[in-house]
Amino acid sequence: MDEEKKMRDIVVPGEEIDIEGKPGRGVFVENGKLYSAYLGIVDTRMGYVNVIPLSGCYMPKKGDRVIGKIVDLAPMNWVVDINAPYYAPLHVNDVPWRVEFGDTGRFLSIGDVILAKVSNVNEMGQVWITLKEQGLRKLEGGHIITISPSKVPRVIGKSGSMIQMLKDHTNCRIYVGQNGTIWISGAPDGIITVIKAIRMIEREAHTYGLTDRVKEFLERGDE
Repeated sequence: MDEEKKMRDIVVPGEEIDIEGKPGRGVFVENGKLYSAYLGIVDTRMGYVNVIPLSGCYMPKKGDRVIGKIVDLAPMNWVVDINAPYYAPLHVNDVPWRVEFGDTGRFLSIGDVILAKVSNVNEMGQVWITLKEQGLRKLEGGHIITISPSKVPRVIGKSGSMIQMLKDHTNCRIYVGQNGTIWISGAPDGIITVIKAIRMIEREAHTYGLTDRVKEFLERGDE
């Protein structure tokens, strides 16, 4: 009974999970111990220890463009949070710079934000990302917001129509990651307008006529 209760315990990011098993989704290993990557419920299945997120989590697919934050450095790679069950390693062979052993901090530091591409996902859901493609890079400045990954298609719109409308009306640069992370850069009033519009899209994603309402909001210029 105690064991069953422990399996359903709620854990926070970085909390040690005192259960025997292999690391599964939402779990990482440090010094031989298991830790939770997210706020969620501990679950064990077929010998694997998983953390089921309490809120919507991004499930990566090869080819996805994502916006991630550097959370750790190693001599030959960076560790990136892309809002997925696992942190994603970015290896020095997957960046456009020549990086010497142990010199990763000279190019990307903890807290830096990057626009990357998912290069591989294995059967356990572990992810690898790359910056070796045109347009992928470190994102300087700007403002970050997050939405549910399931709402990303509505924010982008058919053939990119919604996101283009936001850019045209606010003169902001906007990158939308498939992982639900959005980077916005521009004048403060433009950024605020974009955020309000995106929150409207997020709330009303299931409704008809959303594009017209967002357009009306942008043209009105008020709340």
